[in-house]
Amino acid sequence: MRHIFIYTLIVTSAITLNAQDRFLTREGHVKFFSSALIEDITANNYEVLSIIDIKKNEVAVDIPIKAFEFRKKLMQEHFNENYMESEKFPKATFKGVFDQNVDLSKGTEGTYNVNARGELMIHGVTKQIAVPVEIIVEKNAISASLIFNVEVEEFGVKIPKLMFKKIAEVVEVTAAFQYKPYN
Repeated sequence: MRHIFIYTLIVTSAITLNAQDRFLTREGHVKFFSSALIEDITANNYEVLSIIDIKKNEVAVDIPIKAFEFRKKLMQEHFNENYMESEKFPKATFKGVFDQNVDLSKGTEGTYNVNARGELMIHGVTKQIAVPVEIIVEKNAISASLIFNVEVEEFGVKIPKLMFKKIAEVVEVTAAFQYKPYN
């Protein structure tokens, strides 16, 4: 009986440690801001899925395009139909790695400034990017935040010449994630 208890304890510990390798959020926040001559445009998305594998230093993000919310419904409609073509390209993704030699798997609490390098796919176009990320490790949780710019034309998003005063060619993207252990 004692051997069964010890075996169960070892197996349970191994499963718990393995569960701590991955951290997930289904409620990440991505915001974009477009500053143009006539109008600034902001949209927020709170339905972002992201997972971090701290053993492999890998990160993946899945952003449903239709979940971006605008101040004006007409902006949201134009964004989805005319620019992002969200029926054809329903999501944006990022898959990459943290390139600094930071061992998050130790669970050492603190703030880490790293770069995430990988593939950003928007509007069906994939580009290699590197963005600075601030990672905060706290007891049984990880948070990450970042800011970077996207040149919309590089991702095949066409802005009509008539709209150049309303829509910026470069959009600022801000993201924040609160991860919890995932098993």
